[in-house]
Amino acid sequence: MSLSVAMKTAASGLLAAQTGLRAVSDDIANVNTPGYVRKQVDQRPLVVGGQGMGVEITGIKRVTDQYLQGASITAASDAARWSATSEYLDNAQGLFGDPSGDNFFFSRLDKIWSTFAAASNDPSSSLARGQALSSVEDMINEAQRINTQITSLGDTVDAQAQTDITRVNDLLKQINTLNADISRARLSRADSSGSENIQSGLVDELAGLMNIQITQRPNGGVTVRTEEGFQLAGDQAATLTYNRTDATKAYIAIEPQGGLGSAQPIAVTSGELRALMDLRDDSLPGLADQLGEFMSRAADQMNAISNASTAVPAPNSLTGRDTGLDMTTALAHFTGKTTIAITNAAGVVQRKVELDFDAHTLSVDGGAASAFADSSFDTDVTAALGGLGTVSFTGGALKITASPATNGVAINEGTSKKADRAFSHFFGLNDIVRSNGGPTNYDTGLTTTDANGFTSGDTIAFRLALGDGKPIFDVSVAVPSPAGDMQNLLNALNANGTGVGQYGAFSLDSNGKMKFTASTTYEVSLSVTADHTQRGAGGPSISRLFGLSSFERTSRASRLEVDPAMVSDPTKLPLAQLDLTATPPAVAIRPGDGRGAAAMANAGDILGHFDAAGTLGAVRMTLSRYASEFGGAVGRQSEAAATSKASAESVANEASSRRQAIEGVNIDEELVRLTTYQQAFNASARLITAAKDMFDVLTNMV
Repeated sequence: MSLSVAMKTAASGLLAAQTGLRAVSDDIANVNTPGYVRKQVDQRPLVVGGQGMGVEITGIKRVTDQYLQGASITAASDAARWSATSEYLDNAQGLFGDPSGDNFFFSRLDKIWSTFAAASNDPSSSLARGQALSSVEDMINEAQRINTQITSLGDTVDAQAQTDITRVNDLLKQINTLNADISRARLSRADSSGSENIQSGLVDELAGLMNIQITQRPNGGVTVRTEEGFQLAGDQAATLTYNRTDATKAYIAIEPQGGLGSAQPIAVTSGELRALMDLRDDSLPGLADQLGEFMSRAADQMNAISNASTAVPAPNSLTGRDTGLDMTTALAHFTGKTTIAITNAAGVVQRKVELDFDAHTLSVDGGAASAFADSSFDTDVTAALGGLGTVSFTGGALKITASPATNGVAINEGTSKKADRAFSHFFGLNDIVRSNGGPTNYDTGLTTTDANGFTSGDTIAFRLALGDGKPIFDVSVAVPSPAGDMQNLLNALNANGTGVGQYGAFSLDSNGKMKFTASTTYEVSLSVTADHTQRGAGGPSISRLFGLSSFERTSRASRLEVDPAMVSDPTKLPLAQLDLTATPPAVAIRPGDGRGAAAMANAGDILGHFDAAGTLGAVRMTLSRYASEFGGAVGRQSEAAATSKASAESVANEASSRRQAIEGVNIDEELVRLTTYQQAFNASARLITAAKDMFDVLTNMV
């Protein structure tokens, strides 16, 4: 071996040892730096013309395991998803109060029953009446507060999702920029580990926001893709958008490059973004819908009893709610009998009209029956009252007024029924709880043969989407011309191509409630994106009348209020019942009668139907039982999210620990490598010294 070859060999070894020492120094210096990955110097023999010429550095790489990195990223996405879900659901559960405390929301229902029980013992007491009304007001006010807070929580979630998308786009740009830096360093055989460590940290942060797939690029850096394979970063950074409206589910899409083409929705199945979208679109609206279902059924149960009762003295006028129907349709399909009585200030019946809906006849004071028609109900009954009262129907609402002003109107519901509600109850003539903004009960009583009443040519628009919010079909349906009956409207809604028939069908149940049932094997949700329909002049839209939109259902709890007339004058609270067996001059309405209050005290034990809402399906049970189930469901939902969070974090911690075991710095290992490189450095230095000494000897010999 020539002296020059020996010198070159020793010099290459010296350089390799120096590089190794620098790598070990960096590892030891960053032993506690989060996200730092230890380095490894790659070297190989340098052979020139078949002769060994020392070693050369081929690169400095980070010690990683792609499988563990992928497992860690997946686990981190799941952990972030359930962490966000658990946090917000825990906040939502807290809105209902402590189940073991006095402020628990559902305990207010028991307070209502107890205050009415007290009022039944002393129905003439203004204090007892006031307390009964206050207990109802307290529950309604608390429900409104909770509903408002759930809406506010949804707004917070929505804003956070938009913030996360902005951060995702920033991360994609940074990852893509670092790809170029890493590639340049690799080509020049420089140390790219610093850029790679930064990029790895950005990838980990991105994985916490959404699920991603990572592959290593041949020239250094990473390619980031979605679950379906769409490239997010690599050759260029994609731009993601958060698409949502108040009426539809949110989804994330990739914007087209260069403005060509259309945005492409992508699947986001994990990460914080998935949690936020699930909370915004399902969990929180489901909670608000369930609260609305509970409150509307509680109000309906109390109204059923109040309409079967009367105040003492009877009120001069009873005004119902806006049914959204015309008079003929509203009166159709009633069965059984009911009695309208006009009483004087002393509670003595002055006129009594019995309505037989099966025979469509009416009888005055027990006299001979005469026919009445649904289309002329107001004039027929007004004539039967003989100047002692009038019946009118305006704006979808029925009104009965006694004459003169000192007389009152009282109703005995009898056996009348339509859509599971008696006559006065269906029209809301004597409701304790009223709605100040549209219906809260969607049992319209309509059948397929009833005139639909909507204006021909008016349109309602729907969006059908997958369970994760990705839209699959948008359609606008026009009310047919002529409008025809409800079956005609259903046919238009369910038509293939021009309706939703490709994905499901609308139908009416026995109580006139309209619902959409998907026909696909995969999950499909339906949203109302616009509704320009109107039933009659100034009447409700299709989505409002039938509660088809999410907003209509989730805002129900905020639309309820105690009848302002009763709040201002508690004597109007209906605590007595009309006694049809009393023959004048006997009193039919007595001041000491508390039968209505006693019935209200037991309202929680009456079986009723509840629609599917939130996490509970359609059930038939008592109001008190449903309150217990609802309260338990809120707790179970929060607990399930907390359990999933703990499980996901456990997996993520284990994956992170195993990854750290490979990527992290071990001081003992580094000390061994440090010693090895020191010895290699010393050996190369000695070889250089020996070569120098030999060269000096040769020089001196010349």
